[in-house]
Amino acid sequence: MHTIISAILIFLFWFILSGHTSPLLIGLGVFSTLLTMYLSHRMNIIDRDTYSVHMSLRLLKYYLYLAKEIIVANLDVMKKIMAPTTIDPKIAKIPTAKQSDVSKVTYANSITLTPGTVTMDLQDDEIMVYALSQEAIDDLLTGRMASKVPDNEEIS
Repeated sequence: MHTIISAILIFLFWFILSGHTSPLLIGLGVFSTLLTMYLSHRMNIIDRDTYSVHMSLRLLKYYLYLAKEIIVANLDVMKKIMAPTTIDPKIAKIPTAKQSDVSKVTYANSITLTPGTVTMDLQDDEIMVYALSQEAIDDLLTGRMASKVPDNEEIS
């Protein structure tokens, strides 16, 4: 059942991105989806540490949260550019309590996606972050963003 739902989601993703409705291209989309599922199964790249379908709603909520954070960070960086005296770059280690490697990487990538912050290194349970201001570091240290990142162990 998990494989069928994954195949449907992959095909829907392809269809949304392509927008093609001709029978030939739909057939090629179905073929590429099936080929992707076959190769993924054969290479054994879908394991327990991969986000599964039951996390889709939680991920959607997280992506909406992340989009809001990206917009807020863009506005903050824009303010800092307009008044350059407020730029005070910092480097800090941010702890992460995430269990799975996928969740840790998702969190680290989310930090990089928000303007004004860049993940420099991820080791064990710490992320080294470069930020344009101490406020950005302080916001990450609160753990608000980390708590929003879905973790496989939270949903069974």
